[in-house]
Amino acid sequence: MKEKDDLRRILNRIDGRGYKAYKDIRGRWAFPDFALIIDHVQGDPFAAPSRLRAVVPSGVTGLPRRVSAPEPRAVGVACLLARRFRREADRLGKSRGSGKSGRIGIAAPGQEVLEQTAVRVEEDGAVEVRFTAGLPARGRKVMGRQAEELLCETVPEVVATSVFASAYDEEELVRHALVNEDAEALRASLEPLGLVAFVADGSVLPRRTGVDDRPLEGPQVVPFESPDPLRVEVELPNAGVVTGMGIPRGITLVVGGGYHGKSTLLRGVEQGVYNHRPGDGREQVVSDPAAVKIRAEDGRAVTGVDISPFIGDLPGGVSTRDFSTENASGSTSQAAGTMEAVEAGARVLLVDEDTAATNFMIRDRRMQALVPREREPITPFIDRIRELHREHGVSSILVLGGSGDYLDVADTVLAMTDYTPSDVTETAQTVARDFPTGRVAETPGPVGSPPRRIPAARSVDPSKGKRSVNVKVRDEDGILFGAEEIDLQAVDQIVSRPQLRAVSEALVLARRRFMDGKASIPEILDRVMEALDREGLDVLSDRKPGDLARFRRHELAAALNRLRALEIRSD
Repeated sequence: MKEKDDLRRILNRIDGRGYKAYKDIRGRWAFPDFALIIDHVQGDPFAAPSRLRAVVPSGVTGLPRRVSAPEPRAVGVACLLARRFRREADRLGKSRGSGKSGRIGIAAPGQEVLEQTAVRVEEDGAVEVRFTAGLPARGRKVMGRQAEELLCETVPEVVATSVFASAYDEEELVRHALVNEDAEALRASLEPLGLVAFVADGSVLPRRTGVDDRPLEGPQVVPFESPDPLRVEVELPNAGVVTGMGIPRGITLVVGGGYHGKSTLLRGVEQGVYNHRPGDGREQVVSDPAAVKIRAEDGRAVTGVDISPFIGDLPGGVSTRDFSTENASGSTSQAAGTMEAVEAGARVLLVDEDTAATNFMIRDRRMQALVPREREPITPFIDRIRELHREHGVSSILVLGGSGDYLDVADTVLAMTDYTPSDVTETAQTVARDFPTGRVAETPGPVGSPPRRIPAARSVDPSKGKRSVNVKVRDEDGILFGAEEIDLQAVDQIVSRPQLRAVSEALVLARRRFMDGKASIPEILDRVMEALDREGLDVLSDRKPGDLARFRRHELAAALNRLRALEIRSD
């Protein structure tokens, strides 16, 4: 392996030459404490920065075994190291010329703790960090001495202050390891306890703003306190016994006045499909990993979805058993989203009336009297919700403030007052009995198993022009896939750009390896997730990218279903 001093000599030799001379530094370089691998050299100072890796052996990192194994501990610590690497890169990096020259970047996670490629902690304590660096240039000329400073001095300092155990208080490393392990154990306890979600006493659910996912601070914050009838105890491997509110299987309503915390609670449950970093306030808020948020999405594309359980044949004799549209309404989009989620294996549906289509959710007695059933194609969600649970094992959690009809179908009713829940199930049942609405259920037939939807590989085309794969990601709300744009801004459980990057690459993988004209969407999802479990995130790309994060099958299904070019054959 070439040495660090060899890299210095090359950088001095190419100083002042054209930018493409940087190609000479590709390869593996032995530094005293780690190996620096330069996988890709940018062709231009204004292009995407160069991709690098630092591989640090276990004897150098000094990470104790108890924080690097088992895997949940290692993932918790890897996210801590990635965040510290970004902080140190921002502190020590500086602009060194044109374009992105001199900047060091890494795709560090936010509040969530996800398996990611930015930092990998191995079982023996070895660490690999994948990051980017803008190689310094003046115009389009190499700045060799500045590059030497960047690669031979700044990068080693960033590595030392973010990867070595000596840079941390050992208690901090241990805390990130054990908190993540406990979250995994807590989520695994839900099914045996008959729960779909758990919110620990003392959790902090409110966030700072709609765009700042850090916990709200200050005297106005109300720590979560479980109502006694729903309080359960769970013993965790590290934290011991924790108490909190267990939300049981079935149909749960969250009611209360405006601004009392209904949507905040639902948001905590919605994000509980992921683990959270220590200090987030939601470290012990977990949900069934197959909980899916459903909302109306005016204008989205729908392809070959059987929405007939919710919407019958449309005027003009348009069938809804194989429904497609380029411009879905609120009700048809929510019906499609519900059926797509069930098809992908959702076990819990999460709905907030603020983002739902009213006519999809309810048709009250007065409207039933005014518009006869034979003129209304919509079977509202209220008339399917119990059947979904009874026949298909799909629970629901709904935030409601204005539709008392749902009291007739609820198993559990929570009332939020000043961010504090109370169990008002018995009161709600009394209200439903004392104040009957006279509403008549409208169920023309059962919700059967959805037909097998088989995507055509040719329609999932990542190519554009001369590029066989042209996939890019917008901030956190969409994917440019070939010549198509997939709008995912309404998919609330996508939490980061690296997740979107991984989803976009997974679509490419699914098309290349698993779309054979016979496999249905659930079967394709199974095979992609099995490949991820078996081979890790690197199965998505052979370029060793550092900007991928783990996603669920439900986010991949959401992206595939929103591809406007998608072609479906139903069996």
